[in-house]
Amino acid sequence: MISVRNISKKFGKLEVLKSFDLEFEAGKSYALMGPNGSGKTTLIKIILGMVIPNSGDVLVHGKSIQGNFEYRSNIGYMPQIGRYPDNIQIGQLFSMMQDMRPSIKDYDLELIEAFGLDKIMAKPMHTLSGGTRQKVSAALAFMFGADILVLDEPTVGLDPMAVETLKHKIKKERDSGKLILITSHILSELDELTDHAIYINEGEVFFNDTITCLKDMTGEEKFSTAIARLMEWSLKKKKKNNLSHV
Repeated sequence: MISVRNISKKFGKLEVLKSFDLEFEAGKSYALMGPNGSGKTTLIKIILGMVIPNSGDVLVHGKSIQGNFEYRSNIGYMPQIGRYPDNIQIGQLFSMMQDMRPSIKDYDLELIEAFGLDKIMAKPMHTLSGGTRQKVSAALAFMFGADILVLDEPTVGLDPMAVETLKHKIKKERDSGKLILITSHILSELDELTDHAIYINEGEVFFNDTITCLKDMTGEEKFSTAIARLMEWSLKKKKKNNLSHV
């Protein structure tokens, strides 16, 4: 569904992504991980068309995204921090987003109702708590029934009941055949919500396989300890590479 081909990206002299390939398939959920500065956020922004790579290409449904903006209508994106006009009301925000996708008439309102947002549609965004703003972002990501969902730290700031509601929704959409890409620092959630792990370190793909394979390879039963072991290996590789250049 999404093919990342030989993508590289520099910001000045800093090489953030170093020419790698990835494939994201429908019906699977991917955990995109890596330390701060690893390049995962840049990769997401390239897939969303928010950052242009120095080389390589991204294909969605077999078509290049370069100069093509229509593919975005088939992506539901939930940012880590949703930024919206302060004085716009919740209901006005939903209506505005619907007007921006006029070809879509059948809306998924499940999260709006589950989060109780339908009862506070007249509230301005600046009056909302961080958790309620996060609920609005989640509802917007799922509203248009997109086949591709990109969720950046989706449960941050949510109360436990809202977390379970969102997790149930993610699983439901994954099981319906959609592609889901999740970044999160809460590893227990990734273990529960995803079946494939991609670990990026210093702009390179260090691991790309199933979570079952990761656990088998590291000899760990828990996802969190398997990731810790993977991070340890990546650090050792980095030190070895640094020594080889001395």
